[in-house]
Amino acid sequence: MAWFKRESKGIITSTEEKKEAPDGIWNKCPNCKKPLHYSEQVENQYVCHYCNYHLRIGSKEYFSILFDNNEFTELYPHLRSGDPLHFVDTKKYTDRLTDTIAKTGLEDAIRSGVGKMGGQDVVIACMDFNFIGGSMGSVVGEKIARSIDYSIQHKVPFLMISKSGGARMMEAAFSLMQMAKTSAKLALLAQARVPYISLLTDPTTGGVTASYAMLGDINIAEPGSLIGFAGPRVIKETIKKDLPKGFQTAEFLQEHGFLDFIVDRREMKEKLASFLKMMAN
Repeated sequence: MAWFKRESKGIITSTEEKKEAPDGIWNKCPNCKKPLHYSEQVENQYVCHYCNYHLRIGSKEYFSILFDNNEFTELYPHLRSGDPLHFVDTKKYTDRLTDTIAKTGLEDAIRSGVGKMGGQDVVIACMDFNFIGGSMGSVVGEKIARSIDYSIQHKVPFLMISKSGGARMMEAAFSLMQMAKTSAKLALLAQARVPYISLLTDPTTGGVTASYAMLGDINIAEPGSLIGFAGPRVIKETIKKDLPKGFQTAEFLQEHGFLDFIVDRREMKEKLASFLKMMAN
């Protein structure tokens, strides 16, 4: 006979009383694979404090980092894409839009707002990769165009934060037209002598790279960002040559003159405010 007596058998908490950890509290760094608590991510501006990997974030997070006290007025919030081509792939484009809007809470792949950064007025347009891969459709181009018009009218500097897979195939030529449209608007911004800063984040590819993302008075990128036009396989098959290692990273592009600066996200607001002050003077 055992000399001890078991009072209870294992865990006695009922299934109904068990509490699961809420989704989003913990995340894993894609680079070093170490666990990150949400509060630590926010405190470190969504940069891994183990390896300094810059986590992918959207307009909500960028606005909270850059706008003073996260105070801003959103511009043109209710624009939504139509379906001019009645496009269908694995599902109807209209159904894809409806599902993505419900899932993300966004109206399209970009948000823009006006507020203060470091005490200086600024218009910020920021893309969201979670909305159909941050693809550039007619609404993305229209919001950028209207935001530039606002900057010209009010003489307020314009900051564009790009994060995109490129043009939105569901809108075909309507999407490609946004490259010319936004580039023309940026030319008007330059004529009005209003500063334009382009911030490229991971990833910035396709037609976005081939238009407004590379047209800044100052072009900045976050460390390690994937930046390019076509994929490595397509480029290799086209030029029939082996490609250098890491040729589509921000660091490679800076080395070859396509970028002016690479800035850590934790220093981004201070650097951008400094650039705006310098350009205003």
